Amino acid sequence: MPSSSAGTLATVIVACSVTAAVTFYLTAAAAERKVLAEKKRQYERDLELKEKTIAARKLSGEPTGEVIGDVTVDKVYLWNIEDLKKRFTPCNIENVMRNKASTTTNPYYFPSMKKSASNDSMAELSDGKPTPYNKLITNHECVLGEIVRKPNQQPYTHGYVRAGPRRLLHFDPAKVNAAIVTCGGLCPGLNNVIREIVNTLSQTYGIGGKIFGIQGGYNGFHDFEHYRPVELTPELVANIHHEGGTVLGSSRGGFDLDKILHFLKSNKVSCLFVIGGDGTHRGAFRIHEGCMEQGMNVAIAGIPKTIDNDVDYIDRSFGFESSVEAAQVAIRSAKTEAICNMPNGIGVVKLMGRSAGFLAGHATMASGDVDLCLLPEVPIVLDGEKGCLPHLRKRVKEQGYAVVVVAEGAGEDLLGVSAETDASGNKKLPAIGTHMKQEIEKYFKEKGDIATVKYIDPSYTVRSVPANASDSLYCMQLGQNAVHGAMAGFTGFSVGLCNNRMVFIPIPELVSTSPRSMNPHGRTWERILAITRQPNTVV
Repeated sequence: MPSSSAGTLATVIVACSVTAAVTFYLTAAAAERKVLAEKKRQYERDLELKEKTIAARKLSGEPTGEVIGDVTVDKVYLWNIEDLKKRFTPCNIENVMRNKASTTTNPYYFPSMKKSASNDSMAELSDGKPTPYNKLITNHECVLGEIVRKPNQQPYTHGYVRAGPRRLLHFDPAKVNAAIVTCGGLCPGLNNVIREIVNTLSQTYGIGGKIFGIQGGYNGFHDFEHYRPVELTPELVANIHHEGGTVLGSSRGGFDLDKILHFLKSNKVSCLFVIGGDGTHRGAFRIHEGCMEQGMNVAIAGIPKTIDNDVDYIDRSFGFESSVEAAQVAIRSAKTEAICNMPNGIGVVKLMGRSAGFLAGHATMASGDVDLCLLPEVPIVLDGEKGCLPHLRKRVKEQGYAVVVVAEGAGEDLLGVSAETDASGNKKLPAIGTHMKQEIEKYFKEKGDIATVKYIDPSYTVRSVPANASDSLYCMQLGQNAVHGAMAGFTGFSVGLCNNRMVFIPIPELVSTSPRSMNPHGRTWERILAITRQPNTVV
């Protein structure tokens, strides 16, 4: 066969092959598009049917979802709050937002920049029109305590009284005097809570009496040589939420029930707001009991405060998130020191946490730069298969440095329990931070190495920072709801966030299991182990 004919035949064969392949591909693609289009139409039909079914169920009131027979709740045991209306005659004034403006001079008002208002116009401005509440809470509205339910669990749970304004007031706002006291250590957000209590009493409820700021904790009720009560006004507290600490000052100890009751009685205080931890709350409940025994129509409201986050039942204490955020600065500094100081740089950061490792643990998780985290709930093993020191040396050899975070209450299994206590009755803690620094240096030396260890203790810088945005919002809710509860006549209660809802909790229930600790068998500790990769010493 001539070469030209062979070439033509080959060209025809190739062309036919290409045509066949293209035809097959186009046919297959068309078939696939057809299948996908049918699947899409079927999905849209199913979605339309599902939406119509849900809409029909909503109209009929029929619940949606799968019925599971092994998870049930048939009883709710409500943690009732003691109500003054059952002991004393209430005023039963309808509760509305009075929107009362202040008539005192604003310290940030500059007369030269604006024409002064006349007395008549100031009087007009000071009386805002009342605004009805969009939502008033009934007494059996509650928030369930255990929202996670397991198969075959007992078919009952407890409930918290939901916080918020009630329809009728127990106290006549025109006759109310109030007092606020902060006790114990500092915490981000204290000023925010004070400010919101003052503003809610003065502006929302428009009370006619004074708001006493008790300086120096419980001492301020009676030790007038060193502490004098101050009158709090919206103008005085207008900008305190931008500052850390507490404008009232704080202290430990000083609790004298008779003198506190005398102060409340002589100053005709109707509502006392106590901001503090579990020990402070135990004192607040004793004041409540003293008022009841002496027939004093006084509402005692608590606001839980601790950067250790160790008050039980509530989701978190105010200031905790701000403290975790502030601790990041110390951890980053420790990492920088560890990286830059050779050889074998190690940064050790000691954070607060007497009996609970929440602050140290959450700071570790938020940082992501920590190689070893030591908490009060978890035993410390220095050497051996589960030893933290071999793990630390391994991390240094792997990356050239390491960062350690230790809670102040960790290490009692190593250093023993102190018999000494502070003014609040808290036991003094062993110096675990400096002890770990010494042990690390000693261990590396035994292995023929040198460890360059830098120790950072940011305790007071962490707890004295201003509240961040999240805590500021939380403090606003706490302050407002503490006032709502007290003005409604509830007493002997504390206010907090439970299952992301604001609730009232009886103080005896709150303190009965406080201080709480982190569960060493829980998921938080597992997350910490996943980050640090340290040995798990929990049995």
